[in-house]
Amino acid sequence: MKENVLDVLMYLFQNYMDDHPDPDPDRESIQSELLAAGFRSREVQQAFEWLDSLADRQAISLSVNPSSYRIYVQPELAKLDVECRGFLLFLEQGGILGSETRELVIDRVMALQADDIGLQQLKWIILMVLFNQPGQEEAYACLEDMVFDEIPGYLH
Repeated sequence: MKENVLDVLMYLFQNYMDDHPDPDPDRESIQSELLAAGFRSREVQQAFEWLDSLADRQAISLSVNPSSYRIYVQPELAKLDVECRGFLLFLEQGGILGSETRELVIDRVMALQADDIGLQQLKWIILMVLFNQPGQEEAYACLEDMVFDEIPGYLH
């Protein structure tokens, strides 16, 4: 089974975000379940580290000039194609992501060891970030509709 850390994260998010029978499962039981599901130990450990880092990082307060725009550095350009960067801009202009949350999303993308991230994967990462940020319930619900209902997100 060729899985990566993002696959483990998506599995965790889908299976533990709402309707899990144990409301507060311990890490060992989750790890056992992931290994039984066929994920490799290394990816499981990296997924837990990614989640721990997400929990440790709250969106930092940035003073942003509304007329400014985000310039991506080369490693970010390599991981996030034009479609992904356009989607982030769309969410920011639509008020779903603030500049602080956008930076946290980019940080979490860069923390993954994937060479590049597709749009669907990016949507899941944004969902995980919003889910873990206090006060982002409305933004989470809006993006959740886009991901789960597959509503066309934006026009080119």
